[in-house]
Amino acid sequence: MVKTVKSATATPKKKRAAPSVDAVFRAFSDQTRLRILRLLQQGEVCVCDLVSALQVPQPKVSRHLARLRKAGLVKVRKDGLWSYYTLAPSTSAFHGKLIECMTCCFDQVPSLRKDQLRLKKCATTKCC
Repeated sequence: MVKTVKSATATPKKKRAAPSVDAVFRAFSDQTRLRILRLLQQGEVCVCDLVSALQVPQPKVSRHLARLRKAGLVKVRKDGLWSYYTLAPSTSAFHGKLIECMTCCFDQVPSLRKDQLRLKKCATTKCC
């Protein structure tokens, strides 16, 4: 009886499963993550600019970005030592509607406007 061994290269890569609804709602359940999402609606933002705009420590921002990335809400682009984040494109109607809801609801929260003003100031003083 001869056993065949499959090579590691023979197995196709598995696609990541779409994030669960629970993971997405958990990502939306934290104020810092909502603030990050709001800032990312303006386009690609460096982590250092998020830290300045949110006025929170870098490890906290990175932890929340990891949770958002795991939920499929943001994507990252690395350039040398710097990481730039953007909103992930909608992968489902559910995802699209949440982003749409977020867009219209966030305009009603004054504290989020302060974050946006701080982010605009960061854009004039490039850190990276």
